[in-house]
Amino acid sequence: MNSNDLRPGIALRLDGRLVVVTQYTHVTPGNLRAFVQIKIRDIEKGTILEKRLRSGETVEQVELDRRPMEFLYANGKSFVFMDSADFEQHEFDESVVGDMPLYCKPNTELVVMWCDGKPVSLELPNVVELQVTDTAPGIKGATATNQLKEATVETGLKTRVPPFIGIGEVIRVNTTDGSYASRA
Repeated sequence: MNSNDLRPGIALRLDGRLVVVTQYTHVTPGNLRAFVQIKIRDIEKGTILEKRLRSGETVEQVELDRRPMEFLYANGKSFVFMDSADFEQHEFDESVVGDMPLYCKPNTELVVMWCDGKPVSLELPNVVELQVTDTAPGIKGATATNQLKEATVETGLKTRVPPFIGIGEVIRVNTTDGSYASRA
């Protein structure tokens, strides 16, 4: 696979280790050659590393088994999921779920990626709808400039929202960076 075709969620074998791409950036500095900056998570150790690849470099992709599963509930530091095909329940630890608890409520459908019978990572939807539980009151008439205020949603995620968003409103949040997308 070409390094320019990498995307978050793709599994690779780099330096003999199985890793999953969590972030991808293609950089083209002024008069230098383009390169790809990726953030990867080592499956065995759970560590997150940054790696720089040449643009067009060939990397070895690992095929993952993708299974739709439903997030049921959190049980301390483990998270219980149900396989949508056979209704079997699986318990995953924090190293597999990553940032999922900040974006997903119970009964949310996700795609879990498996490799060699082990869960590797989760594929979150691009946008999720969450209810605002805490935010400062908006200032009337503050629509002339692009001001943002801090807000906390029902999962505990803190994000910045426009001043007209109040407590109890449902907003759409981008899962790639945790930013406000729109009202729901």
